[in-house]
Amino acid sequence: MDYKKLAEMLFPDIKETVTYYENDIFPERNLPEGARVTRLAPSPTGFIHLGNLYGAFVDERLAHQSDGVFMLRIEDTDEKRKVEGAVETIISSLKYFGLNFDEGALLDGEKGIYGPYYQSNRGPIYQCVAKYLVEQGSAYPCFCTEEELEEIRKQQAEVNVNTGYYGKWAKDRSLSLEGVQKHLDNGDEFVIRFKSNGTEEGTFEIEDAIRGKLSIHENYQDVVILKTNGIPTYHFAHVVDDHFMRVTHVIRGEEWLSTLPIHYEIFKAIGWKHPVYCHTAHLMKMDNGSKRKLSKRKDPELGLGYYMDLGYHPAAVREYLLTILNSNYEEWRIENPDSPTDDFKFTLDKMSNSGALFDLDKLNNISKDVLLKIPEDEIYEFLLNWAKGHKPEITEILENNKEEVIKLLSVGRDGDKPRKDLMYCEQIFDFISYFFDKHFKIVDSYPENINDEEAKKLLKLYLQTYDHNDDQSQWFDKIRVISHENGYAAKPKDYKKNPDMYKGHVGDVSSVIRLAIVGRSSSPDVWELQQIMGEEKVRRRIENIIK
Repeated sequence: MDYKKLAEMLFPDIKETVTYYENDIFPERNLPEGARVTRLAPSPTGFIHLGNLYGAFVDERLAHQSDGVFMLRIEDTDEKRKVEGAVETIISSLKYFGLNFDEGALLDGEKGIYGPYYQSNRGPIYQCVAKYLVEQGSAYPCFCTEEELEEIRKQQAEVNVNTGYYGKWAKDRSLSLEGVQKHLDNGDEFVIRFKSNGTEEGTFEIEDAIRGKLSIHENYQDVVILKTNGIPTYHFAHVVDDHFMRVTHVIRGEEWLSTLPIHYEIFKAIGWKHPVYCHTAHLMKMDNGSKRKLSKRKDPELGLGYYMDLGYHPAAVREYLLTILNSNYEEWRIENPDSPTDDFKFTLDKMSNSGALFDLDKLNNISKDVLLKIPEDEIYEFLLNWAKGHKPEITEILENNKEEVIKLLSVGRDGDKPRKDLMYCEQIFDFISYFFDKHFKIVDSYPENINDEEAKKLLKLYLQTYDHNDDQSQWFDKIRVISHENGYAAKPKDYKKNPDMYKGHVGDVSSVIRLAIVGRSSSPDVWELQQIMGEEKVRRRIENIIK
């Protein structure tokens, strides 16, 4: 077979060579020794999820810790799966979580000299490499129709062998030049298939940077590398792009392990060195006492939109993901409580290969710790920006009450045992909503030993003694007097010793006051809140209850 002639028959318009792209267009990168080049390569399907972010953090850390390059490549060759606006969603979502690319697709174009970074714009490059494979006798045209392929599958099922296009079942493998020319003259559509040298029994070994040495079955299928429209399949585009973009490390989920034999063999056939593969573990969650994969259908927390809609701070999400990315991160954080996360030396060998457990409760707890270290004026700005995009109806009251909101956010954050009440914007606004009359509501009940009539009596007495100029000690002394004069123990311990002597204790009376002003049985210090609210609002809240 004259493979060069076959290649010219199939690709008459492709004049460039692999050497041209190799040396003139995509030369070796000029980077420091040991620098890593990584890429995030999502499909524009409209859904970007936690797994994407999880892998992207690995990409970003490997690249930036080594003075390398972190790029964004859009794998948009499947027209049927494209969703309008999906690329914008991908880029803006990752930017929200602090992931900025050194090169690749941007909202306003592309950045970098190794593009195009949209696979749909790289057609001639793929066809050039496919032509080269045909020239080497490692690829060939296949003119089989869907009906013919289905017939092959039926025959394979009848004799109980593996289905697919391989070996003796690959009927167009042995087409002559004359046979190919006849199909072309008839205008028959064709795909380009890779001619595998693997066997069903064969294995090969490859080092995975997370999983160690793997022994895997060879690829033996003659997979399609170019579709009838000349667009590459994922397998082929992945190999060509990772080579020409000089990617050193490919981070992807373990679900792609099954495709590794195909990619390995294509790299080998072209004579290119394959990148270091790093197959991450699935994100798991506990469900009724057992682990399972996070599911798009069952788990809203899988989508990144979940965290953006609720307003999680990107620093909190980053902090949490590092705890499940590297097993030694939490120990490092204890030893370095005030260091930025970028100071942590991320390594692949500390990653789990058996399923990373995602725990929303733990994220919330970490979020509390992270927000405690962020100044309240920065939290205010973050809350305001979140409101503009996700809850515009509260934007005006946040803007009109900036000083008061910052004070509310600061209550109880100082001292040896600071309050950790803030988790994410939706919860933060709910937490401070009592300040705004429009959003104020009483959500908890009085203590069991106090009915509505008794509560009104206590609130009347409180209002009679209330002086907005009292310091905290003077203020609470008055509550103690009200408690004592109305049958409540001035100290909880007195009530505990002799419960039959009292209606309750000063804490019960304080709860009534707290509910009238804040609407909740638990809140930051009431005296501080009253100072922020002002006397008029405090009196109005209580009068609304006792009237």
